Amino acid sequence: MPRDYYEVLEVSRSASPDDLKQAFRRLAKIHHPDVSSAPDAEARFKEINEAYQVLSNPDQRAAYDRYGHAGVNGGMPGGFPGFNSAGGFGGLDDILSELFGNFGGFGRRRGPARGRDLRYDLTIDFQQAVFGAEVDIEVQRREQCGRCRGSGAEPGTKTHRCPECNGVGQVRRMQQTLGFQVVNTVTCPRCHGRGQQIDTPCADCSGGGVVHRARTLTVSIPPGVDDGTQIRLTNEGEPSTEGGEPGSLFIVLHVTPHDFFKRRNSEIILEVSINVAQAALGDRITIPTVDGEESIQIPAGTQSGKIVRLRGKGIPKLRRDGTTAGRGDQMVVVTVDVPTKLSKEQRALFEQLAETLGREVIPQKGERGFIDRLSDFFGG
Repeated sequence: MPRDYYEVLEVSRSASPDDLKQAFRRLAKIHHPDVSSAPDAEARFKEINEAYQVLSNPDQRAAYDRYGHAGVNGGMPGGFPGFNSAGGFGGLDDILSELFGNFGGFGRRRGPARGRDLRYDLTIDFQQAVFGAEVDIEVQRREQCGRCRGSGAEPGTKTHRCPECNGVGQVRRMQQTLGFQVVNTVTCPRCHGRGQQIDTPCADCSGGGVVHRARTLTVSIPPGVDDGTQIRLTNEGEPSTEGGEPGSLFIVLHVTPHDFFKRRNSEIILEVSINVAQAALGDRITIPTVDGEESIQIPAGTQSGKIVRLRGKGIPKLRRDGTTAGRGDQMVVVTVDVPTKLSKEQRALFEQLAETLGREVIPQKGERGFIDRLSDFFGG
């Protein structure tokens, strides 16, 4: 025996139409076969559909409340009541379309299909990623045939209305989905959406209306892009064969790693080595930045792992709309290079220094060390 419809929708018998709709929406999000991997998802969704179709129809609900399932079974072609080939399932079309897009058609007519989107992988260097660039690319794509202007017919010949779709470019198909009938609007298979029948195909495009060509485009790369950033060029994809909008061209950026700069979000990280004398006595050194060379002061007594911040010398902060909001910083990580090979003179000097410094090993206490500083810098 089928379950009680109110129990299926998990509502009381006094539920309002809005309550029923909310219950159906909630349960459809859980049990729709497109989103649920449960083995009984299709059967469960069919049960929810059936319950909602009966209870959302005032006459069917009244009959069900009075006679139970026997009161509504006679008015359910294909297992579901209330089907209207022109208007869908009494509001189910709108709900499912809102939840899952144009699910199965449900009698809605689609507009002409867009052209196919294209992808182009573009490799740029680190400097171009930081400051942006204008790059020319060559894209192979289908374009409207110049001979027939996209009609597919040989110039000077006539076309006539497609007899299958009567010039509309779309036809209606009835199909069974989840146990009930669905009206689906699809592209006419005879005229491929044009609405016109071609008797003499164009000599250049063989009636397709498009030809393959290579086209050069200039891509504007905004400052601050990163590896994997996508740039969308609207209407630069392939044209529609049904008279719809062209597709888009998606430029996927690949940034070549720099020899010594590393990137962390909007910050540039540079590691430099100094010798023990520079670390002990201090020194002014010259380092590279993306803007050119920069002079920085190394304080006397610098320890390995010291970080020097150069404000505004990092990556531009790219917003979603393609504009930038200032620049990040460059972080200079200083490491002290301990020599592994010494000349006799150098060794003698270090031995003299060792005598003055002593040989006592003192554990650090209460002072943040190199590992702590690096952990802070790299986010833990």
